[in-house]
Formats: sequence, structure tokens, C-alpha cells
Amino acid sequence: MRGVNALLRQTWAGLRLLLVATVLLGVGYPLAIWGVGHLPGLASRAEGSRIVADGRVIGSSLIGIDPVPADGTRDPFFHTRPSASAEDSLGPGDPAVTGGTNLGGFDEGLLAVVQQRRAAIAAREGVAPGAVPADAVTASASGVDPHISPAYAELQAPRVARVTGLPLAQVRGLVAESEEGGLVSPRAVNVTTLNAAVHAALR
Repeated sequence: MRGVNALLRQTWAGLRLLLVATVLLGVGYPLAIWGVGHLPGLASRAEGSRIVADGRVIGSSLIGIDPVPADGTRDPFFHTRPSASAEDSLGPGDPAVTGGTNLGGFDEGLLAVVQQRRAAIAAREGVAPGAVPADAVTASASGVDPHISPAYAELQAPRVARVTGLPLAQVRGLVAESEEGGLVSPRAVNVTTLNAAVHAALR
């Protein structure tokens, strides 16, 4: 009988501990983290840094999706860096497949792809191949990096202005508004938010 009573006490103690741990760690802790994440200034990041236009979510400022124009001869978009998952030299890549390439800088296949990208971008932007910046022809580590250099954004600005009909000065202003970094990291332009800003300016 004494052994049975001891077993019941231990079982009840274990159940109480399980109940307390469930409430604290399964309910209380997640709610506390959710509450902290929704403090002013943190809510947007906690929800995935979503970009909302016309009342609907059109993307995340953390993910770069290279848009595909309906008419390749009239391309109104700013473009991200190329993706290693792309079937051709420029893309677009598959955002469901992230990752770069482990090819070295002297790999002949990689050098050939870089030259193809340089020629294609130069033709698209109407400039000499030497004017194409390095980040325009090299894939990012993730393949979905939303950032490009200000130099690459400036290279694309005249084409976007010409196709959309927006004044070049306005397009350059939108580029400047989409710049990030600058204190401990290089200045970079977020293509996802930039394309959303261009679309909004056309309405």
C-alpha cells in the first residue's frame, strides 16, 4: 500500500510539472515572444518584412525575385543579381531553390557564364560591356538576394524611365529612397522595394 501511495504521489508530481511546463513553455513563452515581436518598430520584421500594395502582400523586402517582363524589348523592371539556379545565364532563377555555386574564380565554365551575362546586360541596357558592374554578372550566395549595388541600379535607371515613361530624375529618386546600409555595410539598393515603388509611381 505504501508503495502504491508513493507511486501516486510521484505520478501526480510529474503531471503537475508537465502541466506547469506546458503552460509556461508551450503557451506563455510563445505569447511573450509574439508580444515582443509586435512592439512598435518590430512588427514588420516579425511578420516577414512583407511589402503591401493595393491591400495585398506582393512580396518580402528580404527576398529578391527577378521579374520577367511580358515583352523583353520593353522591360520596365529593375533586376536583381543573377541566380545560380537559373536555366540560362541571366534567369530568372527558381526562388524555391536557394544557394550559390562553389565554382572557383578560374573555372572556365563560370567565366563563360559571366561573359554571357555581361554581354546580355550590356545589350539590354544599351551600354558597353565594360560599363556593367561586377555584381550584375555574379550570383549571390543565396540566389535570392534582393540587393544590388547603386552602380547597377544607376545602369538600369535610364531603361526603366524610358519604358515606364517616368522622368529619369524621378526614377533616380526612387533608387535613392530604396538604398540601405551605409554605416557598417556598403550602400545597396533593394530591388524588391524599388520595383514596388516604381509600380506605385505609375498609378
